[in-house]
Amino acid sequence: MLEISRYCLVAGTIAVALALIAQIVVATARTTTTAHRGRGGAAELARPRSRGLAHYATVLSQLALLCFTACLVLRTIVVHRAPLSNQYEFAVSFAWGIMLAMVVVEWRTRLRVLALAVLPVCLALSLYSLTLDDEATELMPALQNGFLLPLHVITASLGYGAAAVSFAAAVLYLLHGHLGRVRLPGKERLDELGYHAVVIAYPLITLMIILGAIWANVAWGRYWSWDPKETASLVTWLFYGAYLHARVVGDWRGKRAAWLLILGFAAVIFTFLGNLFFGGLHSYA
Repeated sequence: MLEISRYCLVAGTIAVALALIAQIVVATARTTTTAHRGRGGAAELARPRSRGLAHYATVLSQLALLCFTACLVLRTIVVHRAPLSNQYEFAVSFAWGIMLAMVVVEWRTRLRVLALAVLPVCLALSLYSLTLDDEATELMPALQNGFLLPLHVITASLGYGAAAVSFAAAVLYLLHGHLGRVRLPGKERLDELGYHAVVIAYPLITLMIILGAIWANVAWGRYWSWDPKETASLVTWLFYGAYLHARVVGDWRGKRAAWLLILGFAAVIFTFLGNLFFGGLHSYA
């Protein structure tokens, strides 16, 4: 069954890649114009040629989410625990959180073009996870908590997924007007979307840190040890806190706010990968 789980991850990765290609084609497609006569006389309505392809791109994104979910569920059945205890499982759950956030935001806002910046991040994560060892191993004693571990990692995956959406909105904001014929929503809408994504991400990241501190006290007898991953997560929390403060109190918008969102997501990636270089209590991941 572990092999089937791996196949689900491969299928999800392929679906993400195909969805990205489809979104690029849709975003760069020329438009046709059709004459429409109304009370005010003749008018021209621009209609995208690739409306059908846009639908398939959305379906492929949903299929990728389904495949990542199946991968995690099948692994849960095999290992008899939440599959959230090593770097492979973290990478898959991170990709799952990003896809879930993107699918939900696309469903709520109808902004398919956001996928142009979200899907590359998810694709990179899923490809990275395919390079990792997926062998099922016994949990080390510090991780043997069937309640706190899933809550800690799930809140991280959901929070980081929402952060990826804010990152995508910031990237598209900065690239607005520099992508040729790619049709993007207005800058104000992208700015608002980035803000609302952080409003969701920040409480989840806060909860992740609190749960992690409680778990650390149970496992190691202290709430905080300045472990590299703990420190990086605190820096990430401070970045997003600074963004919200600047936004609400200082009314920061536009480029300054977009760059803060990009720096915040860079901190997220560093938090995810930093333990590979600096070791510490989270070196098992």
